[in-house]
Amino acid sequence: MSKSVFIAKEIEAGESRVAASVETVKKMIGLGFSVVVEKGAGLASRISDSDYEAVGARIGTTSDAAAADVVLKVRRPTDTEIGGFKSGAIVIAIMDPYGNDAALAAMAKAGLTSFSMELMPRITRAQSMDVLSSQANLAGYQAVIEAAAAYDRAMPMMMTAAGTVPAAKVFVMGAGVAGLQAIATARRLGAAVSATDVRPAAKEQVASLGAKFIAVEDEEFKAAETAGGYAKEMSKEYQAKQAALVADHISKQDIVITTALIPGRPAPKLVTRDMLKAMRNGSVAVDLAVERGGNVEGVKSGKTAEVEGVKVIGYLNMAGRIAASASLLYAKNLLAFLETMIDKETKALALNLEDELVKATMLTHAGAVVHPNFAAAAAPAMGGTA
Repeated sequence: MSKSVFIAKEIEAGESRVAASVETVKKMIGLGFSVVVEKGAGLASRISDSDYEAVGARIGTTSDAAAADVVLKVRRPTDTEIGGFKSGAIVIAIMDPYGNDAALAAMAKAGLTSFSMELMPRITRAQSMDVLSSQANLAGYQAVIEAAAAYDRAMPMMMTAAGTVPAAKVFVMGAGVAGLQAIATARRLGAAVSATDVRPAAKEQVASLGAKFIAVEDEEFKAAETAGGYAKEMSKEYQAKQAALVADHISKQDIVITTALIPGRPAPKLVTRDMLKAMRNGSVAVDLAVERGGNVEGVKSGKTAEVEGVKVIGYLNMAGRIAASASLLYAKNLLAFLETMIDKETKALALNLEDELVKATMLTHAGAVVHPNFAAAAAPAMGGTA
């Protein structure tokens, strides 16, 4: 049985990534898929149409999506795109499902079987499919590069005949995947690095990268990690103690990078205007949580803002600023997940609704919003049918 994949060109403003690399297209064809790549889909990631054609893909148009069994995207499809997909098609993307009930309802009504890659469980089997990690890793790296570009001094200590240039002091708030990569990158550039996190396990990771760990280490701190490996929200009392410690520390820093996100919630405010005011004029803050409202007071979405004399960088889609690298990793995440949907014997698409990966990531199926986290909220948008 033939099966087809459509690789869409992203239409959201500022999205430069693509859902397939030359390598993954070649592997999908090897798995028995016919692959159609929308014209120009990979150009912003330095992949030309001829690169895709060279490994066996056909270059097509938006209308080719109507015949596809599987549609691979970076961002959740728009209503216009959804209208061009056939009922029953499998659509895999970064869906940003939280708070987007109408969009989920639209995918359900169109009969799409949709999967949200960022809901992938953090288990050993799914490590190669973890888009949050692959993209956050690059975002953490790029955050330091953007900070270094905006900071009008050298990052490493330099001893010259004309005098000594001190090392930049970089403080990373949140030592998850993005934060740890930011620490490592800032260290490579020669900065003096410190970091904070509410998870006790982060202390050892931060130290292993040669950075200093900053936190109020009381009993609440020692118990502060959820089963999923994400940070949990701390009590108001702890937040106040931590804020006082951080405020004093930030006043001595040149660059602050914030990475704190709790899935499905507004980003916690970590850096106030008063903290920014205490920093030296010309210091830099990079907010990697701006898509959820930001960790830094005064951050402007998609821009660099001057707040209390500090350059506050609030670029959206930080991983997309190095699209050529981000797309290669994202494409591999998608391929690894798609491979689990192929029957080893018949090579046909065979969706196992009992698979833990499917259960964790499937948003819509057979005309309904099926994910337990979103089904109830999407029901009104579907006229109560979900």
